[in-house]
Amino acid sequence: MKEQIYLDFNATTPLPDQVAEAMKPYLREAHGNPSSLHWAGVPARDAIEKARSQVASLLSCDATEIVFTSGGSEANNQALKGIYFARRSDISAPHFITSQIEHPAILEPCRFLQSLGAELTCVPVDGQGLVDPVDVRRSIRKNTVLISIMHANNEVGTIQPIEEIAAIARENGIPCHTDAAQSVGKIPVDVDALGVDLLTVAGHKLYGPKGVGALYVREGLQLEPLMHGAGHEAGRRAGTENILEIVGLGTACDLARQALEQTQSRELRDDFWQKLKSAFGGAVVLNGHPELRLPNTLNVSFPGHIGGDILAGLPWLAASTGSACHAGSVEISPVLAAMGVSQEIGLGTVRFSLGRATTRSEIEQVLQGLIQIIGKSTGQ
Repeated sequence: MKEQIYLDFNATTPLPDQVAEAMKPYLREAHGNPSSLHWAGVPARDAIEKARSQVASLLSCDATEIVFTSGGSEANNQALKGIYFARRSDISAPHFITSQIEHPAILEPCRFLQSLGAELTCVPVDGQGLVDPVDVRRSIRKNTVLISIMHANNEVGTIQPIEEIAAIARENGIPCHTDAAQSVGKIPVDVDALGVDLLTVAGHKLYGPKGVGALYVREGLQLEPLMHGAGHEAGRRAGTENILEIVGLGTACDLARQALEQTQSRELRDDFWQKLKSAFGGAVVLNGHPELRLPNTLNVSFPGHIGGDILAGLPWLAASTGSACHAGSVEISPVLAAMGVSQEIGLGTVRFSLGRATTRSEIEQVLQGLIQIIGKSTGQ
C-alpha cells in the first residue's frame, strides 16, 4: 500500500496544531456569551476582537471592517444580496457584473437575484482564464450596482487583474467585490492595493476550521444584513458569534501572514510541471495562465483520457478532476468550457493543488504513478 498523498489543498486544508490549540479553550472553559458584560462574557468578546484584528492584519484593513460569517459562501451572499436589497429602493432593476468562471457561491446568488428582478452580465474569459477589464468597462450600465470578479480561480488558479477592474468600478462610482477565498493565504492580499470595497475570506481554504469565514466591508459602504435579529457584528450579521471557529480563523490568518514569504509550493509545482512535460511531452497540456497563477496550483489535461479514471487508478492520491459525470455521460467543468477548452482535452483534466506540507518525494511518487497509469492505458 502506497503512502497516501494529499494534493487537494484548493478544496480544503488541514488544521495546524497551532490553530487547534488556540481553539481548545473555547470548547470547554471559555463558554461565555460575547454579548454579556459580566466576567464570563468579556473574555469571549476579547477573543473575537483579537481574531478580528488578526484577519484585518492579513488583509491590511481596519478591524472594524471585518464581519465574521459562516464561511465563504455566506460572505459572497452577504455581499451580493446586501447590495441588492440596499439599492433596490432607488433602482428598480439593479445590475450586477461578474464573470463566467465564478464559483457557484457567486453565480447561484446572482441567479436568485435575477428571479427577483435583478439584471446580470457575465463577462467572458480568454483561453487562460483571464477576464479582460475592457469587457467589464463595456458592461457597465446606469443601473450597475456591483462588480464582482474572483481574485483567483479555484480550478486553474488564474489570478485576475482586480486592481484594474476595481479602478474602473471606482471611476464609475460602483462598489467592487472580489471572492478571495482561494487567494488569501497563498499570495499577498491588500484591500487598498486591490482597491476593492468588499472581499470574501473562507477559513478552511487557509488552514482554518470549516464553517467560518469573513467579509471585508469598506467603511461607509451600506449593506442590508443577510441575517436579521439582534445587533451582533455591529448590526451587520445577527446571531451569537461562533467563538471557537472565529478564534481558529484568527490564528490561521496569523500563520498565513508568516507563511506568505515561503516559496516551497511554487518551486515544487514548477518542478512537477517540468517533469510532467519531460515524461509526456505533447500528451500533457497546462490549463490556466502560465505565470499569473496561484503558486500552489497545477491544472493539467491528458488528452484522450478521463481525469476520473486516472485518479481511480491512483487510490492513494487525493486530487480533483475537471469533469463530472451526469446521467452516465462525462462533461467538462463550466470553467474549462468558458475558457474554450475542447471536450477531448477537458475530460482528461486533473487539478493538483499543493500545500505547506507537500514534499518533493510526494511529487515524485505522484509522477511515477501517472507514468504507470497513463503509460499502461496507452499501451506504452
